Amino acid sequence: MQKPNFLKFFTYLTIGVFVYFSLVFTLLIFEGNAEPSVECDVSIHDFSDAVWYTTVTLTTVGYGDMTPVTAGGRVIGTIFIIFSLGIYGLLIGQFTSILNVYRQNKKLGMNGTNFNDHVVMIGWTDFGKAVTDQLVAAGQKVAIVTAEKDNIDIIQEYYSPRNVFVLFSDHNNMEMLMKVNIDQSAIVFVNLNDDTEKLVYILNLKKNFENLNYVVTLDNANLKNTFVTAGVNYAISKHEIASKLLASYIFEPDVATLSEDIMSFPIDEDDQDIKQYKIIESNPHAGRNYRDVFYDLWKETNAVLLGLVKKDKKGNRKLYKNPEKDIIVEKGDYLIMICNQKAEAKIENIFRTKEGRHA
Repeated sequence: MQKPNFLKFFTYLTIGVFVYFSLVFTLLIFEGNAEPSVECDVSIHDFSDAVWYTTVTLTTVGYGDMTPVTAGGRVIGTIFIIFSLGIYGLLIGQFTSILNVYRQNKKLGMNGTNFNDHVVMIGWTDFGKAVTDQLVAAGQKVAIVTAEKDNIDIIQEYYSPRNVFVLFSDHNNMEMLMKVNIDQSAIVFVNLNDDTEKLVYILNLKKNFENLNYVVTLDNANLKNTFVTAGVNYAISKHEIASKLLASYIFEPDVATLSEDIMSFPIDEDDQDIKQYKIIESNPHAGRNYRDVFYDLWKETNAVLLGLVKKDKKGNRKLYKNPEKDIIVEKGDYLIMICNQKAEAKIENIFRTKEGRHA
């Protein structure tokens, strides 16, 4: 991270002011009692005259309404003329340097973001890009922390700053993580290269930030329980998902095709997608039986309920997959359904909220 060298700038400025007034008073010593010249009947007699003359000289205005008449005064005047040749270049150079550092820091994310209830992604990979594509398509905001400077231009070229913020930082610099508002994020996706590195990183992160929600993808499915014990909310094995999908393609290809379609963000308005919506207080279905909600939503929007998620007093989530027994839909629950974009607009109008997980 570069920092504007304000101390150096103000040091030079202080020295410049000291030299300036020293020359002004020296000019007064030579010119204070001198007689006006033939060419100019106005001479430099007092402090205000000296400041006026040196100011118009330094700014290259040069009105010529007063000039030094003594040899010493003309030497001082010559010094000011020489200074005038470089002073603008010096000032412009300093301000340009400060502006360049500001722009560079902004590009590297040093000014921070105001995202909240967003996804924080630690580490950038091709897999991370695929995840980000899906999140952005779903209208989610993502803050990415990368330790590779070359990734900055790539990420900023792919995504709008309205949706994706990127920070160049060492992943272990916990203070810098405040710039991505990690404490106000909905979930933290640890996207490092090695499972062991991910586990150590999460343990260190939990020491600095409490009550964060974590999701990781694992290369070794046997470590899933270890990550869950460490406090990870969702530990997902990439190989496990891939193997299940591959087996489905072999055994029941049509089911696999449907599964892949609904896992991807819909492009056309008729494409199906699995979504979840939080039940807020104004939701007309709050307090109703799940089965009644199932039928009414199908008739009103053509969406099909798949399940219900409830949270206990400790915040633990329990998924009820298409429950058979009577169960009441309550404020704070989540309804999971499959629907297309046509149905989505109707659901959001009824539920008065957007899809996704909200704190």
